[in-house]
Amino acid sequence: MTVIRAKVVGKKLMKDGPFGTMRYTVKQMKMYRGFQIMPHVQYIYTEASESLCGVKLEVNKYQYLITGRVYEGKVYTGLCNWYEKWDRLTLSQRKGLNHRYHLGCGCKIRPCYYLPCFATSKNECIWTDMLSNFGHLGYQAKHYACIQRVEGYCSWYRGWAPPDKMIINATDP
Repeated sequence: MTVIRAKVVGKKLMKDGPFGTMRYTVKQMKMYRGFQIMPHVQYIYTEASESLCGVKLEVNKYQYLITGRVYEGKVYTGLCNWYEKWDRLTLSQRKGLNHRYHLGCGCKIRPCYYLPCFATSKNECIWTDMLSNFGHLGYQAKHYACIQRVEGYCSWYRGWAPPDKMIINATDP
């Protein structure tokens, strides 16, 4: 998984495959995850059509947060990946990228589509935004981070102080 903050500075339709691939040239501002696999990202690839889960990014307008997978030395993103205009991220999400999300690398986020929902292992956080059809735009996604506590359990965390790894707040989502 690669997570970067970047500005799109160009795009080119590649004539590979039956439908083509869009190659976005990016100016990488910061890399949050993926250093070991690819220390610098110059291009982001996606399907040329939104109907094939391709994403549309605007050239020379915005900085974006872009997540993707590396395959054969290229970073691919799509509608199932997290991508967002940087200025639309909440303060909690920005703080999460810089200080909190890495604490959840051992955790799994499990979406809950209907009640009841239960964690099946200690390293799961139940994501309830799907119950309200908001998904990645929901309150939980915008304001909480799933992090691993000292005792190995994962739970949702929200706050400005460093998380108290000894306490699990079961009242939060």
